[in-house]
Amino acid sequence: MSNELVSLGIEGLGLNLNPKNIADLELFLQEMGRWNQVHNLTAIEGEKNSVRLHLIDSITVLPMMRQFLTSPSPSIADLGSGGGLPAIPIAILQTGWNLTLIEAVRKKTAFLQHIRGKLNLKNIQVLSERVEAVAKNQPGQFDAVISRAFTNLAHFLELSLPLLKPNGLVFAMKAKRADEELQDVCMNDWRMVADETLHIPNLEVERRLLVLSPMRKLPL
Repeated sequence: MSNELVSLGIEGLGLNLNPKNIADLELFLQEMGRWNQVHNLTAIEGEKNSVRLHLIDSITVLPMMRQFLTSPSPSIADLGSGGGLPAIPIAILQTGWNLTLIEAVRKKTAFLQHIRGKLNLKNIQVLSERVEAVAKNQPGQFDAVISRAFTNLAHFLELSLPLLKPNGLVFAMKAKRADEELQDVCMNDWRMVADETLHIPNLEVERRLLVLSPMRKLPL
């Protein structure tokens, strides 16, 4: 493991990373940094900030996801995947999970396809489409939906609902504005399954993971 990952406390997350996991995570960050210089995949630059704000932030959700996604190979949609966060780190560490990365911006989906081939990630699918189009073409196909910094919570839930199987789950990665965003959500339509503070090693920033399940079904 690189000194950078060790210094940021990745071992403290208790994810039992093997050497291949570590090598793939590091290669992912290297490729993101290389592509970002030309294609502006993310506004965060520099290896240290990338590790902290991208990699560590993305994989802190895994213990909670493992707790709720108990089937051997759940299908998960990552909405507005951007540079592949959190989906790529999750796919690296959970090779039995099937992740669909939905991203409408072509230069970003080009990177996602590149990294899929570079890391031989057979458990991901990249869709260069708007979320609404995927929901129309693949309704009710996913056990879970996740997103990181894609849109506000109410809109995220609205987009997620038609994608979910019955009893599907939404994993919303949020920061300090979570309570404010929750005020715009009709809780007659959603059940709060979990609301957990995420502790990111060596990063003084508030992170919360909201896990919600729909109370209503879409009309046929």
